[in-house]
Amino acid sequence: MEETIAGTEAAQIPKQRGESLLETAVRYAEERHWDVFPGTWLEAADGSQRCSCGDAACPAPGSHPARPDWATQATGSATVARRMWQKQPTASILLPTGRTFDAISVPETAGFLALARMERMELTLGPVTLTPDRRMEFFVLPGASAKVPDLVRTLGWSPASLDLTVLGEGAYVAAPPTRFGSRGAVQWACRPTPANRWLPDAEELISPLAYACGRDR
Repeated sequence: MEETIAGTEAAQIPKQRGESLLETAVRYAEERHWDVFPGTWLEAADGSQRCSCGDAACPAPGSHPARPDWATQATGSATVARRMWQKQPTASILLPTGRTFDAISVPETAGFLALARMERMELTLGPVTLTPDRRMEFFVLPGASAKVPDLVRTLGWSPASLDLTVLGEGAYVAAPPTRFGSRGAVQWACRPTPANRWLPDAEELISPLAYACGRDR
């Protein structure tokens, strides 16, 4: 369920394949005005791939921050982004939340159910990622982390009863085409386009998301 557009605008859409991590990171900073920062990367070792962090049991190989001060490292400058990925071209692309967007994370099954419901409701969506660990992350306006628990309660759900979390200040999402070890790459369920540059408020999406998570329990 990807949004596609024709004509010259299509050239502005970050590609999912065939484009380097460096160029993709630069596009995110330049065209979406998203802050970006390079995370860990995958290294070949004994016939397999392991995370550059050196932890053989890393839970998110090649897709987590490489340094503790990642929040201060994140940049919205395309020039700085290009310089950072030139130093490590295979570094994952991570986007800090709580700045230009928050992300509502739900299980993949609930996410697809919610997407179908949102389409019927003719809701305007922002970008949505699909991760190899079977999560979907819906990009919404910043501030969602503060309001979502009360919105969920208003709908009659206990926030603790739903597998629905909000990534806000101090958190991050992995952006396509970042890979999660051998599990595959992050993809767009709804890709960024000029048409969805303006993000929805969490309040607009929370009803179908909460309903889907409730059904998915």
